[in-house]
Amino acid sequence: QVQLVESGGGLVQAGDSLRLSCAASGQSFSRYAMGWFRQAPGKEREFVAAISRSGGSTDYSDSVKGRFTISRDAAKNTLYLQMNSLKPEDTAVYYCAAKTLNYGSGYYTMSKHYDYWGQGTQVTVSS
Repeated sequence: QVQLVESGGGLVQAGDSLRLSCAASGQSFSRYAMGWFRQAPGKEREFVAAISRSGGSTDYSDSVKGRFTISRDAAKNTLYLQMNSLKPEDTAVYYCAAKTLNYGSGYYTMSKHYDYWGQGTQVTVSS
């Protein structure tokens, strides 16, 4: 299994940028397709971005497309989410997630597909 620890959240103003990190430990990082999800108060957890095992394929929700970039560094066993042009509606707890893949190179946009989750990091964007 893999352990995931997010960091990099904080309080920023609208228009600012943040980079979230998700450090993975345990089994080989390259075994996992990875994703970012978020949950705002009173709302369901929603998909933000996903990346394949190799990093060659990515996907984004419409609400963040063009502003957020997901990436991964195999040497550092770390997943990233670069968030630019932040908006108040981006305020949420952000979670990284890992899906075990023994073969294949897809990405996954539904939370039910993921096997492991981090504890989350709070992002608050003030207007």
